[in-house]
Amino acid sequence: MTPLTLAEVEALARAAHEGQTDKAGRPYAEHLAAVAEGVRARGGDADQIAAAWLHDSVEDDALTRDRLAAAALTPRTKAIVDALTKRPGEAPEAYARRILATPGAPLVKEADLAHNADPDRLAVLDGPTRRRLTEKYARMRALLGQGPGRERGPERTG
Repeated sequence: MTPLTLAEVEALARAAHEGQTDKAGRPYAEHLAAVAEGVRARGGDADQIAAAWLHDSVEDDALTRDRLAAAALTPRTKAIVDALTKRPGEAPEAYARRILATPGAPLVKEADLAHNADPDRLAVLDGPTRRRLTEKYARMRALLGQGPGRERGPERTG
């Protein structure tokens, strides 16, 4: 099976999240595009960029696990998406351990957290929500060993 191109993955992700919005009411695809660009800017490869487009697809019920498993994606892309998919009731520590144990996943999560914690995005939220999310993102960054604003080069996945 030939894996989907990045343009095809983007189209799949956009279609899967059609009609969904983020907490600020913006089209959810804007977040996916920002994370994919963040991965690209951090030196991520095609598998990581594809995973960035799909990183919330199962968690947000945009795609089922079966549909993702059957999709023409590389095993590595599927593994990264699976690692980034939170399980119901899962502790943040367990979630972070799974991400750290999956080659390629930490860089995608770093780009996701960077966009989620963008002050301009958070500024449009009400105070309690903004504080709760800021603390949540800071905690996950700490668990992953990713300090705020930390720049990094291409991730070694060898």
